[in-house]
Amino acid sequence: MAADHTPFKDCELDTQTYDGVKHEKQLSASQRRYYSLCRRKSFAAFVASKRDSGHGEGGGGGTSWSCCGQTFSEHVAVHKHVAGTHQAETQQLTRAAYERLLRRLEEDTETQQQGNESEAGPVDISLWIPSTSHISEERLQKGPGKVLLYYHYCQLEDPHVICAWQKALCEKLHLNGKVRMASEGINGTVGGTNVAIDIYIHAMCSHPLFKMDKEDFKTSDGGAECFTNLRVGVYKEIVPMGVDPDVISYRLAGVHLEPEEFHKEVEALVDKGDSCHDTILLDCRNFYESKIGQFTQCLAPDIRKFSYFPDYVDQNLELFKDKKVLMYCTGGIRCERASAYLLSKDVCKEVCQLKGGIHKYLEHFPDGFYRGKLFVFDERYAISSNNDVISDCRYCSCPWDQYELCSTQFCCQLVLSCPGCRQDGHTACCPTCQSKGQTQAQSQADPHHCKEECECTGGRPRIPQDV
Repeated sequence: MAADHTPFKDCELDTQTYDGVKHEKQLSASQRRYYSLCRRKSFAAFVASKRDSGHGEGGGGGTSWSCCGQTFSEHVAVHKHVAGTHQAETQQLTRAAYERLLRRLEEDTETQQQGNESEAGPVDISLWIPSTSHISEERLQKGPGKVLLYYHYCQLEDPHVICAWQKALCEKLHLNGKVRMASEGINGTVGGTNVAIDIYIHAMCSHPLFKMDKEDFKTSDGGAECFTNLRVGVYKEIVPMGVDPDVISYRLAGVHLEPEEFHKEVEALVDKGDSCHDTILLDCRNFYESKIGQFTQCLAPDIRKFSYFPDYVDQNLELFKDKKVLMYCTGGIRCERASAYLLSKDVCKEVCQLKGGIHKYLEHFPDGFYRGKLFVFDERYAISSNNDVISDCRYCSCPWDQYELCSTQFCCQLVLSCPGCRQDGHTACCPTCQSKGQTQAQSQADPHHCKEECECTGGRPRIPQDV
């Protein structure tokens, strides 16, 4: 397929994809997310259309639904009926909603790009593209490689121009990965050959808007093959916390601690042990990240998404009252906004964050207080600096920390299942999904009506209370 400058182009599917012809592992993560979102909304809309008029809108107190000559008084009952009897209708609604979503996303992007060009005139991004005439295409595409992780907060007047430059630059250097632009800055993780990555870093450091230096980039072994494709787009936030950057700005972040300073703070915390009541070591990542690796004696919230973090803080304010908070995340970017949000609540004595995140800390202290693997958002899932295994197999509880995607079609959960359990067929994220997958395999039924939510998500409170 020819390259397309619309950041949502990778979501397009042929009709066979959702006729069950393609295996779920052939679908990109973005395809799964968009289709699953449309499927859930279409299912909910179909159920809502069956609600009896004249009843309340809540989940109880007399609410009922009528369908196929039957009356249902419980959510579970009507959901089960719709899933088993109206597969074709909900699937048709899902497809239509999915197509509308893609069209709207592409139209919005085109409109924004046209508006930017009309206001500022076309910008010659070729001036920012380095020459590679002295390097063969083979050297750019083949050879040892690495994965780059970086972010930079700065004011971008026209992020769509930067988006076009990034896409052209990455394509020229044969890089894969994800790059997000917003008016507040840029956030990226890309993989390629060592030669290509070095040119990319030089181009970023040379760009007048960013004024970055080599210390702003974190690297690990890998390459373009660590990503399925290249995705470059403009967003509201460069890291999705779900709070307007104009309201909670990165400029309001906490005190930045160098890895050496952070190490000393954690050392003092560990030495005090249970007697320490005035300091909290807070992991700002998601539960599946902290599950396989974390700092000693940390508080790791059981949340699925970073966008849940503000609600987590709001519901646990008493926990942070009059405390000194030491905050960390993978590369430092989430802490910029997370520390600003926590500080906005005016309950903490002090808020500090690890500069450069776990990635930089491990460069200085590979055998320090961070134990286990470091989760990364690419096909590797994790990188390591020590041999500790702090998590276990979902099924047999033996030590295991290598993630795989749940084998049940259209489930996006990750699963820790050791080789022995996988050989026995335990390849799903939980028993519910395992049974669902077996049912699909036996009946060869269209899986689209199957509910993506399972006990892995349904049994976990969206916002846990740790007070």
